[in-house]
Amino acid sequence: MDDELEKIRKKKLLELQQQQMLSQQDDEEDYQQKEHEEQKKIILRKILTNEARERLGRIKIARPEIVENLENQLIMFAQSGQLKNKINDEQLRQLLKKLMPKKRDIKIERREF
Repeated sequence: MDDELEKIRKKKLLELQQQQMLSQQDDEEDYQQKEHEEQKKIILRKILTNEARERLGRIKIARPEIVENLENQLIMFAQSGQLKNKINDEQLRQLLKKLMPKKRDIKIERREF
């Protein structure tokens, strides 16, 4: 009986230790992700005008996947030295037009029987 109880205790202790290690790994990943997002914000603040940042924020609400792609491209441009001036609202709109998928025209025809 004591041996079984000891085995159960050791098993439970091992499970708790594993859970704690997983929790620490999750915390570290969260921290790294937050750090990465903060660095992106700092870089974007340097390369975008206020109006362009506001537009990007509004679009991020509606289309986060497109904004993520655009932000990564802008950061790559900045890091490679391809940007000489801040990107204004008009330039951002042009970049967005290139990235946005083409809209399809849908026509509905009604037929009378």
